[in-house]
Amino acid sequence: MPPRRPRGETIIPMINVVFLLLIFFLLTSQIAPSTPFDVTPPEGGNAELRAESRDVLYVSASGDLAWNEARGDDVWQAIALAAPEQPVEIRADRATPAVIVAAHLKRLREIAPEGARLVVSGG
Repeated sequence: MPPRRPRGETIIPMINVVFLLLIFFLLTSQIAPSTPFDVTPPEGGNAELRAESRDVLYVSASGDLAWNEARGDDVWQAIALAAPEQPVEIRADRATPAVIVAAHLKRLREIAPEGARLVVSGG
């Protein structure tokens, strides 16, 4: 009678644990930060010119401002203190008057070292 081979260990429990961890991290992670308020950017003609900055200045249809954790008039001081290395994106709602957006672009050009970019949706 040949000697018995020891029964091999199975990796199925380890696979189960890995899949459970994967599901847990997928459900609990935040892929992209949520916007402070709903912004629908105006449509533009060239989607390749979109900015890739992580610093985004949100402008609501009513003119409310948000940048990272700062809100309202505190936004300008926060941007000046942070001195972002990339241009700051402006994502304004399509209902925001162009005069307000232009004023924000001008102010960003004055305080941000790299200036600003206006983000529009591809059209």
